[in-house]
Amino acid sequence: MKSKRTLAALLMLAALVCPAARAESVFPGEVTVSGAQVIAAPFGGIVSDVRVRVGDGVHIGDPIAVINTQKTYAMTEGTISGVFASEGDAAEDIKTRYGALVYIEPLHRFTLACSTERAYNSSENRYIHIGETVYLSCTRDGSHQGQGVVTALDDENEEAFSVEVTGGEFYMGETVDVFRSADHAAASRIGRGTVARTAPVAVNGEGSVLRIHVKPGDVVERGELLFETVQGTLDGLYAPDTQIVSDVNGIVATVDAASGTAVEKDAKLATVYPQDAVQVKMVISEADLLDVNVGDKASIEFNWDADSGRRFEGEIASISYVREEEKEGAAGGGAQYVAYVDFTPDETVRIGMTVVVYVE
Repeated sequence: MKSKRTLAALLMLAALVCPAARAESVFPGEVTVSGAQVIAAPFGGIVSDVRVRVGDGVHIGDPIAVINTQKTYAMTEGTISGVFASEGDAAEDIKTRYGALVYIEPLHRFTLACSTERAYNSSENRYIHIGETVYLSCTRDGSHQGQGVVTALDDENEEAFSVEVTGGEFYMGETVDVFRSADHAAASRIGRGTVARTAPVAVNGEGSVLRIHVKPGDVVERGELLFETVQGTLDGLYAPDTQIVSDVNGIVATVDAASGTAVEKDAKLATVYPQDAVQVKMVISEADLLDVNVGDKASIEFNWDADSGRRFEGEIASISYVREEEKEGAAGGGAQYVAYVDFTPDETVRIGMTVVVYVE
């Protein structure tokens, strides 16, 4: 009798010390996301290349698209005398303040303001042609000689014309005779002019300055790239690259731009599901609500990978207080509620995959 009492006491003590383990709850679920990150155009322009497709995995810094810039080239050869714009500046502001973004001092430094008043007396000598080559000689003693090209005629004064000096050395303010003949024959004299400095060439653009490719003192050739501009105002005067990159690790959800299309600043180029927004959505019946709590640990097993025994560890992030709408054909059994499980996916995880969630 005593031994039976002793055994009963031992069993009672064991029950107190080692209570029954909590049963594991099992729920079906699927991989979903809690939100998407918009990749927007930092400026306007023409999309020249789209580098991603829907469903692609991307990492921070991966290219999404390329937007072309408006490129401005030197229209004359010469020396860069002034660069007043900086990357990020609004071009119109710089033009208003300084007259131009960039100034070029032309290779040919001198220009003659001429008149046919001192031309040799013939009707032909008073008919000047734009673009014709002329020959120059100073009136003082002929020691300074050179050549030039007629660059302009004055619409209001038919006697006035301009010559750009393309060869020879002259002094500022020097008086020079202009001839059609290389031997300076008097009968070929078409006028006389005064040497002045050729005006610097002002170079402007529109929009915002993205890149400056020259600096003061640089010698440039005609057609050389000076700067690039884009449409719109750059935020914080910051000039990004023309290649727009992802700022998040994740999965491309939508591609909203196509090569060859025009976009404005802040236009949506793509959206990305961030990696840390990937969750498992599962449905809990009202009868099971008391067995599941926010913060509970969970194990996630993918149906396609069930045989491997591999599981992802997660945690119940939220449980809805609003019942789930019943789907057509779903089995009865009372109200159902949605719960979400946070976990860290790897490269094998895809949106929409089906899983089994084990909650202790």
